[in-house]
Amino acid sequence: MRDVFHEQLDAIFSDLASICRNVEAAVGLATRALTEGDAEIAQRVISGDREIDLARERVEDAAFNLLSLQQPVAGDLRMVVAGLRMVSELERMGDLSVHVAKIARLRVPEVAVPREVQPTINKMAMTAEDMVSRVAKIIVDRDVEAAIELGRDDEVMDQLRRQSFTELLSEDWSHGVEAAVDLALLGRYYERIADHAVSVAHRVVFVVTGEYPRATA
Repeated sequence: MRDVFHEQLDAIFSDLASICRNVEAAVGLATRALTEGDAEIAQRVISGDREIDLARERVEDAAFNLLSLQQPVAGDLRMVVAGLRMVSELERMGDLSVHVAKIARLRVPEVAVPREVQPTINKMAMTAEDMVSRVAKIIVDRDVEAAIELGRDDEVMDQLRRQSFTELLSEDWSHGVEAAVDLALLGRYYERIADHAVSVAHRVVFVVTGEYPRATA
């Protein structure tokens, strides 16, 4: 009976990793829609979010079934509860990708991000996508060291966010309020994707060790 239970637990974490890979694809496509001004790609991200939502529902159903039928204790209970919280954060990451795609679609046939600030936004997008990709592997491997390292690397995103504000508030800004709002929102969306990735990684640490990583300066 316990073997079946642990197989079901492993299946939940496998599903979490699969959702994470779908989110990674959504982040990449949303960024492509943004940089290319491609409404079709943007719509793919928006429409594809339904699959992430359905996957979240399946994970939640599986987790609640384990809670009600198996009555897990201690470490097993910790894994189920963490899984429920992780899937919620992964879904939110997918939603944030949709927000990026909607900005891209709104500005078609133009590109939402002015040319001179595209390098910063592209770096934010690449950082977010890389962090999501690493989280998928962290979930599969339950790799505590990699999870803690991801949390430290979040400072890269924080620096890019500050840089985007510097560019936005520069006296040389000549692109108007609309582009400024887009840039502020995009920076926030990518930053939040990274924040959620770190949170999911920290939950993996909690699953393995029973403790959350200590904050580092």
